[in-house]
Amino acid sequence: MHDDPSNDASSPSRRAFLQTTGGSAAAMVMGGYSREDADTTMGQSTSPASGADGPNMPGAVPITLRINGKDRQLRIDPRTTLLDCIRETVALTGTKKGCDHGQCGACTVHVNGRRVNSCLSLALLHDGHEITTIEGLGTPDAMHPMQAAFVACDGYQCGYCTSGQIMSAVALLKEPCGPSDGEVKEFMSGNICRCGAYAHIVAAIQQVRKKH
Repeated sequence: MHDDPSNDASSPSRRAFLQTTGGSAAAMVMGGYSREDADTTMGQSTSPASGADGPNMPGAVPITLRINGKDRQLRIDPRTTLLDCIRETVALTGTKKGCDHGQCGACTVHVNGRRVNSCLSLALLHDGHEITTIEGLGTPDAMHPMQAAFVACDGYQCGYCTSGQIMSAVALLKEPCGPSDGEVKEFMSGNICRCGAYAHIVAAIQQVRKKH
């Protein structure tokens, strides 16, 4: 069947019809899209800044975390884990995200003096708490004794799990752990080393315990 040429002038083509309706729809959408909507979408605010760090988004809540001795006033999504808050909002990236299921220990930090898997804990639950990350233990020029022992005993290996290992090891010094290597291994069982440097890690911990 052939199209009737006489109908071409009065009947719009399919392409022309789609262009016309698509343009009209876009105009309607953009017409209802205010500057305030654009600012919100881009993460900007038309309201005065609150002075808190973090995403400016609907539903964000203010919290204060005392991290490594410094108060941090933050605004966070209530669903944010402590790990993501430390890494993404505060930009302290020494704490590592490994399994994100609380099984490897790479994300270990101290909360009020006790070790915690930060990937399993919501940041909102720690408002006002004292948090210590690997950056708060020492510096390259003034290392914590446990950091120095990991270097001396070659316990750091690839380095990915090291911050969590060290944080757990420092916490162990204050826990009721027996004197044997086996008991140290049991207390450190929540921290996985993919390089298999467990003997070096235990040696580093025992070295510090003898001087502690």
